[in-house]
Amino acid sequence: MYTDMQTAGERAARITELVCDQLEIEPEDLGEGDLFTDLGADLLGLIGVLAALEKEFKVVIPQEELDRLVSLAAVREVLAESVGW
Repeated sequence: MYTDMQTAGERAARITELVCDQLEIEPEDLGEGDLFTDLGADLLGLIGVLAALEKEFKVVIPQEELDRLVSLAAVREVLAESVGW
């Protein structure tokens, strides 16, 4: 679970873990810029990513942001904007 005391590296690792869990991808198979759709992700998986991020980081991310959740790097960007990091 996220705390304000986490380092950027710990947050990044947790984000990767959440994304991989939701999309059923092994962390070693996911690079920062890999497109989720190329790895077999669908809309339901992306909704799961969004919900997991909101729950973990106690933030509301607008549904409109789903279109931007295309890669791990994009997820980090959307989350940073939503949380204010």
